[in-house]
Amino acid sequence: MTNLMSRKVTYNNPIFNKMSEVEIKEYQFFLLIEQLKYVYRNSVYYREKFDEAHINIANIKSFDDYFKLPLFLDKEKERLSQQESREKLGHPFGMHLASSPDEIAFTGTTSGTSGQPTFTYTFTRKDLNLMNQFISHMLSYGRIMKGERVFFGHALGIYATTSIVDGIKHHGALPIDVDIRTGSEAMLNFARLVKPSAIMTTPSLAEYLIDKHEEIYGRPISDIGIDSLFTVGEIGIGVPEVKKKIEDAYGCRVYDYLGELGFSCDSDEYHGVHCTAPELSTFPNELIDPHTLEPLEITDGVIGEVVITEFQLKALPRIRYRSGDLMQVFTKPCPHCGFEGRRVKVVGRSDDMLIVKGTNVFPTAIKEVITDFMPRVTGEMRIILDTPPPRVVPPLLLKVEYSKETTKEALPQLTKDLKRALHGRLRVTPEIEWVAPDTIERALHKTPVFEKRYEE
Repeated sequence: MTNLMSRKVTYNNPIFNKMSEVEIKEYQFFLLIEQLKYVYRNSVYYREKFDEAHINIANIKSFDDYFKLPLFLDKEKERLSQQESREKLGHPFGMHLASSPDEIAFTGTTSGTSGQPTFTYTFTRKDLNLMNQFISHMLSYGRIMKGERVFFGHALGIYATTSIVDGIKHHGALPIDVDIRTGSEAMLNFARLVKPSAIMTTPSLAEYLIDKHEEIYGRPISDIGIDSLFTVGEIGIGVPEVKKKIEDAYGCRVYDYLGELGFSCDSDEYHGVHCTAPELSTFPNELIDPHTLEPLEITDGVIGEVVITEFQLKALPRIRYRSGDLMQVFTKPCPHCGFEGRRVKVVGRSDDMLIVKGTNVFPTAIKEVITDFMPRVTGEMRIILDTPPPRVVPPLLLKVEYSKETTKEALPQLTKDLKRALHGRLRVTPEIEWVAPDTIERALHKTPVFEKRYEE
């Protein structure tokens, strides 16, 4: 798919387009101090954390000072805080709540796939109004206009992504939100009925629906006639072959986004999510090593776990929050659109990272190598784990689907080629377990990375 016109991504607030990086950081630092004072006054949890660490906000003179402070929150601490607030205060939002429960206008939990769901995405009306601006900015870039319909169907279900619906309404578009539990046929039938201008979903679900539409209607999914596709929650679009497959099938551009934090540009090649909301948080300017928790210098291409502090939000702002998300940060201007701010590529979760013979191996990197071999393979794969991660006793075992065009006689040479590519790019030589096409389960829900045989 070729661009008719190259368009530069801009910051949501035009004032930042005229600022230098130093000026943006100065503005962010003002927002930081304002937020720290707010949560200290209004949140029992954060006030206790500050006092326990003997932190005087007046002594924080720079981001360097701030990034040396202890990490205050992560998923497990969040769950404990929620348990305490249920027992002591009768609400589930956590002791770190910084507004009155009466002010909450929206709450959406995490999916709970790795434990008890958390109410991370809990907002006041003021919070929603702030974040709606960023969703509207993204939709405008994707050429979605007021009065148009946006089909909203997420493999993440009724959880965090649901707050985006409010942003669609704010933009003046009509959200058509569907429950994926109705099944793919009902979803596709509904999409054909309402004729949306855009679809917002996960990459794996967008890919899954391609074959389902062909199977059910005998026609390509481009028949739906959408102008833009917005995906979130998975790595998919960062894999060139996946991005191309989805764009070719739907006949439109696909934009990757991270909630209100930013979105990818209008380019055939993926250059990461452009971080368009410096007034919302420190993201992505604080990275740590996920094992040592030591800070990492932000240089072009660095990979680390993101630590987040949110500005301006009033209900449940995350302050020095260990996200568990591994990202690669780029500091140079986007080679396609020229955006000068930070860009990021999602690498995965910190608990997805594997260590094989002392080498850090990321599932997304394995996926990228395997998809390079399409159409000899389908692109579907699983990492087989016989013991709990992150350490893997060599060899790493991969289950990979060969394609319908590949004969079994061709598999020995394909095995050699794939092993050579994986060793050359990732310094790991796995064993390959080949399976026939369409035997690795496709699902409406989030596609798993691992097959955990040690749990069987």
